[in-house]
Amino acid sequence: MNKINELFNKKLKILNMGLESFHKDLESQKVESLHMNWRPVAGGDEKMRRLLDRLKSK
Repeated sequence: MNKINELFNKKLKILNMGLESFHKDLESQKVESLHMNWRPVAGGDEKMRRLLDRLKSK
C-alpha cells in the first residue's frame, strides 16, 4: 500500500496523444503536459493502411 501512496505524492508527467483539447484542459488547470500531434496512419482507413504497408515493404 505504501507504493500506491508514493505515486500520488509525485509530480505527474503527462504526454497527451491525439486530441489537443485534452492538452488545453490540462494547461488551463496549470498541469504540465506535452502534446503530441498524433493521427492514425491513413486517417484510420484500414484498407488504405494495408496498401501503404505494401508500398513500404517494396
